[in-house]
Amino acid sequence: MAKELRHTLILLFLVTSIETSHSEKLHSSQAQSLSEIQSILNFPSVLSTWNKKTSFCNLDPSPSLTVVCYGNNVTQLHICGDKGTPKLPLNFSIDSLITTLVKLPSLKVLTLVSLGLWGSLPRKINQLSTLERLNISLNFFNGNIPREISYLTNLQDIVLDHNMFSGQIPDIMSSFPAMNVLSLRNNSFNGSLPKSLSDLGGLRVLTLANNQFSGELPDLTGLHNLEELDLENNSFGPDFPQLGNKIVTLVLRNNKFRSGIPDEISSYYQLEKFDISSNRFMGPFPMVLLSLPLIGYLNIASNKFTGVLLKNMSCSETLSFVDLSSNLLSGDLPDCLELKSKNRIVRYEGNCFNMIGSSTSQHEYSFCRNEALAAGVLDFHKQQRTRKAILASCIVGGVFGFVVLIVLFFWLFKRVHAKKIDARTPRVISEKASAGYTSKILTDARYISQTMKLGALGIPAYRTFSLEELEVATNKFASSAFMGEGSQGQMYRGQLNDGSLVAIRCFKLKENHSIEFLMPHVELISKLRHLHIVSALGHGFEYYLEDSSVSRLFLVFEYVPNGTLRSWISAGRARRRLSWAQRIAASIGIAKGIEFLHDGITPGIFSNNLRITDVLLDQNLGAKISSYNLPLLAANMGEVTSFGASTKSKDHKRIEHEDKMDIYDFGVILLEMLMGLQIKTRSELNALRNHVQASLAADEPARRNTVAEEIQHTCSDESLKTMMEICARCLLKDSSLRPSIEDVLWNLQFAAQVQDAWQGGESRTSGGSTSPGSPPQLPKLRFTIH
Repeated sequence: MAKELRHTLILLFLVTSIETSHSEKLHSSQAQSLSEIQSILNFPSVLSTWNKKTSFCNLDPSPSLTVVCYGNNVTQLHICGDKGTPKLPLNFSIDSLITTLVKLPSLKVLTLVSLGLWGSLPRKINQLSTLERLNISLNFFNGNIPREISYLTNLQDIVLDHNMFSGQIPDIMSSFPAMNVLSLRNNSFNGSLPKSLSDLGGLRVLTLANNQFSGELPDLTGLHNLEELDLENNSFGPDFPQLGNKIVTLVLRNNKFRSGIPDEISSYYQLEKFDISSNRFMGPFPMVLLSLPLIGYLNIASNKFTGVLLKNMSCSETLSFVDLSSNLLSGDLPDCLELKSKNRIVRYEGNCFNMIGSSTSQHEYSFCRNEALAAGVLDFHKQQRTRKAILASCIVGGVFGFVVLIVLFFWLFKRVHAKKIDARTPRVISEKASAGYTSKILTDARYISQTMKLGALGIPAYRTFSLEELEVATNKFASSAFMGEGSQGQMYRGQLNDGSLVAIRCFKLKENHSIEFLMPHVELISKLRHLHIVSALGHGFEYYLEDSSVSRLFLVFEYVPNGTLRSWISAGRARRRLSWAQRIAASIGIAKGIEFLHDGITPGIFSNNLRITDVLLDQNLGAKISSYNLPLLAANMGEVTSFGASTKSKDHKRIEHEDKMDIYDFGVILLEMLMGLQIKTRSELNALRNHVQASLAADEPARRNTVAEEIQHTCSDESLKTMMEICARCLLKDSSLRPSIEDVLWNLQFAAQVQDAWQGGESRTSGGSTSPGSPPQLPKLRFTIH
């Protein structure tokens, strides 16, 4: 049922009950409108076959084009591009396209997929009053959804996947009483969901994956027919969604949920896929999930679930994938999950199972118990205390409270006295102490997405580390593991028990502070998880015995193996320098990292003093920013430390155009990538910047001779000129005139698409000629240099 519904969601070749009469002749005005659409799009190639004699109602359906008529009127129009860069005319206007579509007064189904359409969705879309199904996925639409769409009260399916829409969903859902499918995956929507969403009683599919939504979910129990809910890669939370029991697919992966799972989960008899991995769920794991009658995919990895599993537990015959890893489960792995007995994938590392003789990494039982207690998760039996026991504890508590007051008085006196002692012995981290605040770590993180959400990182969930773990990883912080020292503290390379390499920063505090004081800083660090920055994996504390204040702070980051970007551009790797396409990809990665630092977390991080040596390359040559302006310690702790060379004022006030400082630094990095020369002085920077500016007005051969020799003959002129324009605009002296990071990204992606099309055209040229094919006509740049 769910698979059939997903096919309906695509809406590319919708088969309806409307019968097409091959003897019908289309109204001349509508035939003229289709001809206008042909001239507006000029894509896909099948449109070029249309002429004045074309019988539109008798066209054979194809993967690229389907026209359905009824009563001399067009009722369905499906136009789908193929993979690759679209070829829209230079004068393309989405406003003109919608104006022409309005001339089809009986249009019920409209599919415009993968055509490279761009711009904001015009408000005049409200004039398509008969529209029932709208699919404009895989395009470049941006901006907000216009409120005028609420006039389309007949809409049943809305599919806006894989675009660049942003802003909040307007609170207009009650305008669509017949809505069946709402799919907005892979955009940049943000904010919370409107409460009117709960009014869509007939909704069957709700897909919001890979956006920037946040906050609590509205009550969805009124969606009695909801079968698919996909919220992956957002920041929803903290409570498990309230749903009806007809759900078939439920995906909550990589959000901010941290509650327990309600008992109603046992009534989800139609559930086939259940993925709540990479959250902070806690409490007992509902064993009933293993035996639901139709469950096939179960993933609860990287949470804080507790519970004791037994060997004789039963599992559903339909289970094909189970991931229980990185939780606090104990006992024995059920026989029904053993790989030898069933043809299914089962993962369970990182728990406390009894796995004698197994190579699978498991913790000691005490680890799971201490972590659970520190996170505030009580044992099941403790949750079942009787009323009599509670009453007794209250009576005893009253007496005990008086005693505690007396003890507390003497304890405070002793602590004040101990503060005067300078020489104190630090103690190592205990599991209970270090994990006591882990449930707070990711509460307020707000992540940007597109294609760089946390689920794609392939790194474990943020957690606390004990000092013992870090000492083992670094061989007790041996000199062989030492990587350097500076204002950011000492840096060590380490290897965790699972074999993964990490970078560990050690901060020795000049003044002792409580863990409560440090936690806001640690919580900000915990949000630094993104595809294009060096992501935080966890932290650890070292304490003083006398008063439990912190003496040292350890921050654990992923280890990036391929050196700095400069080493692949201008530092002697003559045989391993990045190609032009790789340089564009690295530029896009850096820009997305900057966008995340500015807008992906709260508060945003600005004035990062970015340098090309702060950009590292991973095993896939993906760019990661390793240094940010993150004030880690308050002024009363001694020197304020940041990840970048610059520091911000301790009141964290934003200065005017602060984000444009990072734009300038990005321009310097881009300049070095273009020229292939190390820029060490201000005079060198000014000279190269002027050289690039002058090249923009020169002819193509002169422009190519300007840049690094290794890329002169491997880039299209349009792509090169676009990159130069971006660089020149970023380096403008007037910060207010520099582009926003969003505009930079838009133009970088334009340069990448032009380059891809140029390379494709070049490879198709016959006779071994190196002359490129005609570049595609893409959306215009968001800025130009005059």
